[in-house]
Amino acid sequence: MLNQAATDRAELADLMGISDLQMSYISGVEAGHGLVKIGSSLVPFVNRVPKDTMLYKLMSTKPGET
Repeated sequence: MLNQAATDRAELADLMGISDLQMSYISGVEAGHGLVKIGSSLVPFVNRVPKDTMLYKLMSTKPGET
């Protein structure tokens, strides 16, 4: 899960039983932060990829950055 619109975040939190602390990992954070669900656990992650790399160009979802 990545940063979502506020209304979508609230619905996702309710649907998936995400705590306020866990929500802090996907609320108003920089690109590359999020939560991944592994089994019954939600694990926060930070995955910063330098913009001057081929990997960034391949993975970017921002229009005009590919």
